[in-house]
Amino acid sequence: MGGAALSAALLLAGAACAAAVYTDEFALCVDGQGEAHARRVAQKHGFELLHQVTFVEQQRVRRRTKRDLLRPERAPRYRSTYLNDPHWPQMWYLNRGAGLDMNVQGAWSQGVTGRGVVVTILDDGLEKDHPDLIDNYDPMASYDVNSRDTDPQPRYDLNDSNRHGTRCAGEVAGGANNSLCAVGVAFEANIGGVRMLDGEVTDAVEARSLSLNQQHIDVYSASWGPDDDGETVDGPGELARRAFKEGIINGRGGKGSIFVWASGNGGRERDNCNCDGYTNSLWTLSISSATENGHVPWYSEACSSTLATTYSSGSGLEKQIVTTDLHRGCTTTHTGTSASAPLAAGICALALQVNERLTWRDMQHIVVRTARRANLQAPDWVTNGVGRNVSHSFGYGLMDATAMVNLARRWTPVPEQHKCETPSSHVDKLVPASQLVPPHSMVVLTLTVAQCPSVKYMEHVQARISLEGHAEWPFMTTHNWDESPLGTWSLKIHNDGRYSAPAAGGAPVRPSYARRR
Repeated sequence: MGGAALSAALLLAGAACAAAVYTDEFALCVDGQGEAHARRVAQKHGFELLHQVTFVEQQRVRRRTKRDLLRPERAPRYRSTYLNDPHWPQMWYLNRGAGLDMNVQGAWSQGVTGRGVVVTILDDGLEKDHPDLIDNYDPMASYDVNSRDTDPQPRYDLNDSNRHGTRCAGEVAGGANNSLCAVGVAFEANIGGVRMLDGEVTDAVEARSLSLNQQHIDVYSASWGPDDDGETVDGPGELARRAFKEGIINGRGGKGSIFVWASGNGGRERDNCNCDGYTNSLWTLSISSATENGHVPWYSEACSSTLATTYSSGSGLEKQIVTTDLHRGCTTTHTGTSASAPLAAGICALALQVNERLTWRDMQHIVVRTARRANLQAPDWVTNGVGRNVSHSFGYGLMDATAMVNLARRWTPVPEQHKCETPSSHVDKLVPASQLVPPHSMVVLTLTVAQCPSVKYMEHVQARISLEGHAEWPFMTTHNWDESPLGTWSLKIHNDGRYSAPAAGGAPVRPSYARRR
C-alpha cells in the first residue's frame, strides 16, 4: 500500500473511533437455566433484563437517517370519481392507468385489499388515532422501543420531525371511501408502527424492532438506513443480523418474514446502495424510486442489489406522494425512497392475502417475474441471460400489483434454498484513479465456476471483496436471477476517486440458488 493510501486509511479509522458514542446498555451471554436465571443475575447487579440475546457487546449509537426529502413541492390534481377520499384524484401513481401506475385497481376489483395481512412500519412512531388509520391500527404490530412501552405514538415538536412513520403507514393502509385524506395500497390491511428512530439507535434497538412479534407480523417496512453521504459503508450489527435471520427462518410460521427496504437517497453524493448492508442483504426486498415521468430521481442510488421500483417524487415540476400526516392531517408532498418502500410493502400485502403460503423467497420471485420496464428510462437497461430487463437504477422495473396477485394465486412454492461457494486465489490489485483513460482505470477479476451440485438456477450472488478500509464486504447482485451459475464470471472494479486505491480480490463468490422442479 502506498504512503498516501495508508495515511488515508489511518485517518478514516481514527475518525470512526473518535465518533463512536457508547450507551449504558449492554448485550451479554449469561450461562444458566434460561431467562429466569438471567433475570435474577440482572436484578442482583442492579440491571433490568430487556431482551434475550446470546453474546456480550456494549451498545453504541448508530447513525440512521430517514429516506424522505424535506423540500415541499406542489402536486396538481387529477380528475377522478373512483373513490370519495378527497385526495384520490392526486394519487397519480395509483390511478392514471395506461400502464403508468402501480396497477392496484385490478387487484382491488377482485376484492384484494390486504385484508388479514399485518404490516408494521419501523420508524419514528405512528399516530395510531389518525382518523384515516385508526380502523386498521393493530396494537399487536406496534411497540415503542425508544420509550420501552406499548404505545407507538410519535413525539410531537415544533418541526414535526417525527412525521415520517405516520406518512409511510398511510401509504400502506390508509382507509378507503371514508371521505378522509387518501387511500392506502392495502387499505384493509392491519397496520402497526414501531417507534425506534426517535432516540439513540443501537444494534439492540434495531434487533428488537426487527424481531417484534414475528409470528403475527407479515411485512416489515423500513425507510431508513446508514448515512447516504457517499462515504459510509455500514450495515446491521450482530444482534440485528440475528433478528433478520430469525425472521427469515422462523417468522410467519417458518415461511419467513417479508422485510421491505428503501434503497437510499444518496444519488447526489454518488452513493451506492450496495454499500448499505440493509439494502444489499439477501433477506430484504430492496426498492428504488422512479419519478412521475419515468426518470431516475436525482436522489436515487444505483446498485445491483435493488430488486424493483415504485413511483415517488422527482424534480420540482413532478408530482409527489399523497398520504396521512401528523395532527390527523394529510400531505401531498411525501418524497424519496422513503415513499417507495411502503408502496411496495402494501403490494406485498395484496399478494399475501390471496396466498398466505408464500415464503420470503417466493415473494422475491414473484416481484422479479411481474415487474415491468413500463416508462422507466435509464441508460443501463440490459437483457439478462433469461431474457429479463434489468437496470442498476430500477432493478427489474415497476412493481405491478395486479400481476403479482394473479401470479401469487397460482404460485407453487420454490424448493429449499441451496448455496454454492467458489473461492478464488487471493489477488492484491491497485485500482487506478478515474483520470486515466478506460480501460486503464479499471481492474477485472475473473473466476470460473465449473460445478455447483444440485443447483440449476440462481437467485442472489454475493462477492466478498476487501477494499481499502473494508474487509470482505459482501457486494450483492440480483441481476442473474434464474440464470445458470456455470461459466466464467468477471468482476470489474472502477475507481471514481482522485487517487489509486488498493483492493484485495480473491474472496469467495457466493451464489445463492434455488433448485427448481
